[in-house]
Amino acid sequence: QVQLVESGGGLVQPGGSLRLSCAASGSILSLDAMGWYRQAPGKQRELVATISSGGRSTYTDSVRGRFTISRDNAKNTVYLQMNSLKSEDTAVYYCNVHRVVGIAHYDYWGQGTQVTVSS
Repeated sequence: QVQLVESGGGLVQPGGSLRLSCAASGSILSLDAMGWYRQAPGKQRELVATISSGGRSTYTDSVRGRFTISRDNAKNTVYLQMNSLKSEDTAVYYCNVHRVVGIAHYDYWGQGTQVTVSS
């Protein structure tokens, strides 16, 4: 099992910055991919960014150039640095661990942290 605990959310003005952290505990495997998703009110959960065990990252188009995902494998922690925040970034942000074992895929989720961008 994997337990994920997010932190760092809050209220920020447009153009501001926040840094989210997600600490993973339990049976973390070195090849697990980690990522961030978000869900705004009335919308489906969407992928924000992912990072592989080797550090390769991907971003959804709406955040590329503004958000940076990183991970510290020694601490089993993934981060999301969010700059130039916009009102449309307002959502609950969820940490994710994605594991592939043979042909089986497993997803683990944190409880979510609220990010509100408003003046």
